[in-house]
Formats: sequence, C-alpha cells, structure tokens
Amino acid sequence: MDPDLARGSELRKVSLNRLEAAIADHLANGQQPTDDMRYLAGLTGIDYVFFYPETQDIVIAGPAEGYMLDADARPLGIVSGQSVLQLEDLIVALRAYAPGQQPTGTVGVSIDPTKEGLTKMQQFLSQFGKRAVPADTQRIVEGLKSSLGRQVISVRGVAPTTHFANILIEADYRMKLIGIGLETPPVKISSYVRRASPSKVSRNALQRWYFVPDYESVTVSDDGFAIELSAEGVKLVGADELVRTDGTRVKSGKSDLASEMFVKSFTARYTDLARKVPVYAQMKNLIDMLIAAAYIQEQDFYSQANWSMNVFADEQKMPVEIYAEAKEVDTAVNAIWKGNVLMTPIGGGVNINARKAISAKYIKPDEEGTVAEQREKVSLDQLQDGQWWWD
Repeated sequence: MDPDLARGSELRKVSLNRLEAAIADHLANGQQPTDDMRYLAGLTGIDYVFFYPETQDIVIAGPAEGYMLDADARPLGIVSGQSVLQLEDLIVALRAYAPGQQPTGTVGVSIDPTKEGLTKMQQFLSQFGKRAVPADTQRIVEGLKSSLGRQVISVRGVAPTTHFANILIEADYRMKLIGIGLETPPVKISSYVRRASPSKVSRNALQRWYFVPDYESVTVSDDGFAIELSAEGVKLVGADELVRTDGTRVKSGKSDLASEMFVKSFTARYTDLARKVPVYAQMKNLIDMLIAAAYIQEQDFYSQANWSMNVFADEQKMPVEIYAEAKEVDTAVNAIWKGNVLMTPIGGGVNINARKAISAKYIKPDEEGTVAEQREKVSLDQLQDGQWWWD
C-alpha cells in the first residue's frame, strides 16, 4: 500500500480514465493491477462524480483510508472498518452503461421458490389443517423445507459469475433471514415475524421484500458536470402475494402492517446496519456505482473525454466474470407460533434501475451551488504522469 494512500481523506479523488491508462501500462509490462488499484485507493464510498472537459477527466470522489482484508477477504478501512470499493465491481457497473452501448434496464437478483415447490408446500400445509400444535414445530419446518425444495436464484443486468452479483445475492438472502427471525442483526430492527398478527396473516401468504435505490438521492449541478449521491441511498419495500393451490402467485391486494413496519424499520436502520455488516455497505456502494455509471453514459462523458474504455470493457484484459454461478439456495423457514399461525417462506430480491435515479422526475437541482463548488475546488494541475488518485 502506498504510504500516502494509508492516510485518511474526507474526499479522495480517482480519475477513472487515468486509472484505466495506468492499468493498461501495467498489463503491457506483464504486470497485474496493484492492490491500490484493485481497492480504488481505499475509497469507502462515492459521494460525487465530476467531469472536467478541459482535461477530459471523469472523476469519482469520496471518503477514503488505508485498507485491510477481513477473515472473509473483504477489504475494509483500517480505521473505520467500513467496506472499501473494489475495482472489479466498478468495472461491472461501467460495463452495464458502457460507451456506445444501449443502457442496461434493471440490475437485480431474485430468490424465489419454484411453482412446483409452492404447490407441494400448499399440499403439505393442507395435510395439517388446523391440527398442528407447537409440538409439531420441527416436523413442520422440515416438511416445509422438503416440500419447497431449494429456491432458484435469478440475476438480471449483470453477469451472474461476478463478485457484484454475489454481493446482491448475499444481501438479499440475509435480509430475508432477519425478516423471518433466523438472523439477529447487530442493530435494532424488528423482524416481520415478531410483529405479524395471526388475524392478519393468511396461511397461503408469501411475503416479498425488495431492496431498491432511494431514487431521490441525486443532486445535479446546473452545468451537469457534477452530481452528489446521498448517504441514504437504499430502501426496502414490500409486495405481498398469495399462493394458490396450484403454486401460482397473485398480488394479495391487501397491505400487511407487520410487513410495512419491517421494511420501514430496515430502511431507517440501513446505514447503521451497513456500518456493522459489510455486505450491506457493499450493496450500497454497488448501487452508487451503477448510478454513477448511468450518469456518465447519459451525459456522454465517454465521448467528451475521448474514452472508449478499451481495457475495462474487455473481459480478456480485465476478467471479472470469474466466480461460480450461484443458481440455488436452501429455503429458509421459521416456525413461530402465534395462536396456530405459521410463518411462511419469503421471496423478493434486489431491483436497481439506475437511470430512474437520474431522470428528470427524481434528480434534485443544486440550488445552493454546493455541488458545483465541490467540483471547482478540485485541482488536477499538480498530477504527475501515471497518477490516477489524489487528495
């Protein structure tokens, strides 16, 4: 690690096209990107995207510090313990909104039971009727797991064999575990099952919760050369469904107060949770990367910067689709008795429409000029040849 990089910075700047050029030089000399490149100079978030037409630099900026790897090989800030951005994830985001290509619609994942599994679950539950008693709990849990089988993982908008996709899958799955009371979060989030009322929960109910961006999180300067991303950028939303006897799912048309309270609680505590559980900070960073990439493409900074992204866009030069594809996951079932009501399986996922966040309907104007001012404070005059980050 560069000793200068190890010093913390409130606003470290990384020029994306200078970074790519530096990596191209390494590759041309038979060298791989350095750790400082792989971990984006220790950035722990993206607060701003700046464009400088006079030097043709596309810059991301945010807090940064020295980094280390935890027991799960996740890069974390040495001082704060915050998740550090990774180049391989940024490359995936940039490819989703690459120069000269159609923009990606939605990036996301979904973890769902199969129609056959839901049919078998309904048949299994009907066998019990109202005869189930708490002594049957373990048998019911095992029966539900067996009848449902493994749930299917679907990935949209990015390659399923990337670290990016794996983070979305993990965040989604662990959120569901919190919701049904199988994982206790390190911050106070009231689970769905704690609040669920027997009179409100249908036996064939399927709670579905989705992570989405907070689409009102982007402030844009008048000239369009700078955007600021909000620190609060992730929401959890609900969509309640019912499962028919043949396993098909239909919208319930009813709101579930317990579900509403869970998603509000999760959203309100998301930032606190992300400070303690790295995967949630990683997902927030992925969302910000997608929004940044979508904005760069929409504003056509690529052509203005004369940047064709020849290295980052090339899987042969910068391989990021190198992970085993996760296709299935074990069904998580919890049985908590309130009267004779049993909690049911969870579906849902992550849906990120980055272009929606930068649409005219949602962007906020830089009324005080503070975003433009931040951009103007940044100087590129002292950068040396090959230098791609600075404080």
